Amino acid sequence: MGRVRDCGVMQMHSRFRSDRRLTARMGVTLFLLGLLYVGFVAALIVLLKSWVLVVVVAAALLGAQYWFSDRIALYAMRGRVVEREEYPELHAVIDRLCALADMPVPVVAVSGMDMPNAFATGRNPDHAVVCVTTGLLRRLEPAELEGVLAHELSHVAHKDVAVITVASFLGVIAGLIVRFAFYSQLFGGARRDQNTAAVFAAVMGVAAAVYAISFLLIRALSRYRELAADRAAAQLTGRPSALASALTKVSGDIARIPTKDLRTAQAFNAFYFTPALGREPGIARLFSTHPSLEQRLDQLGRISAELGEAAAPGGM
Repeated sequence: MGRVRDCGVMQMHSRFRSDRRLTARMGVTLFLLGLLYVGFVAALIVLLKSWVLVVVVAAALLGAQYWFSDRIALYAMRGRVVEREEYPELHAVIDRLCALADMPVPVVAVSGMDMPNAFATGRNPDHAVVCVTTGLLRRLEPAELEGVLAHELSHVAHKDVAVITVASFLGVIAGLIVRFAFYSQLFGGARRDQNTAAVFAAVMGVAAAVYAISFLLIRALSRYRELAADRAAAQLTGRPSALASALTKVSGDIARIPTKDLRTAQAFNAFYFTPALGREPGIARLFSTHPSLEQRLDQLGRISAELGEAAAPGGM
């Protein structure tokens, strides 16, 4: 990577701006998912007639999701923690942005994937990881990379990384139960009586409903938090055009990657800077974790105009 230019940000952009609408949406989503989770556990207890097993397993999985989400994500995306000596310019950009935003410096990681992307994970700002792929580092100019990293750091600062991690837990568990019930019926149905089969069918139905509801709630929150992160990054760096350029470049390059090579990555779309979608996402776009590229670019264009007006003679 080349040397990153001075960002030239005015004092008015010295921190990530709070987003009350994002905070409200996170609160509502967690409340609704909490109610759904309690109902889900209660239904499983009634159906399986073993509250100890259900509560212990659910608590253990939730704890693992919360405490080890960063390690799980890094492992899944083949990421590794890198020291300052190995990637000095990457560390320098993150250090400067964190100083500008007055936030703790996260652990820095790099994934060897060619797909250009980045993500942030971790349970709070003091235990966060920001990971970029080598494909991203190779393709972006310094100012563009700065915009992407500011976007990811805003997720950490707004604490929506932790919220989306916890929120996604219920859907993951429900999905696993659906698969378990399906394969249990498929391969062991002949050995069960009617009552047992009915219980499994009920568990599968409840889990499927929970998965569908949590899926929709998480998608709605995820799309808004991406717009909030774009806004915060543009305001922090004072360069919405650089972030817009990065979005355009990364989205275009990902669209050219064969869909079969993106399937593994798609499970982590909610965490990515831009989703790992193929050339023709089709109906998947309706349930996307991210707003459309056009929406994101339109918002950045408005912010660019606002910052231009503020910097003009006689502006505020």
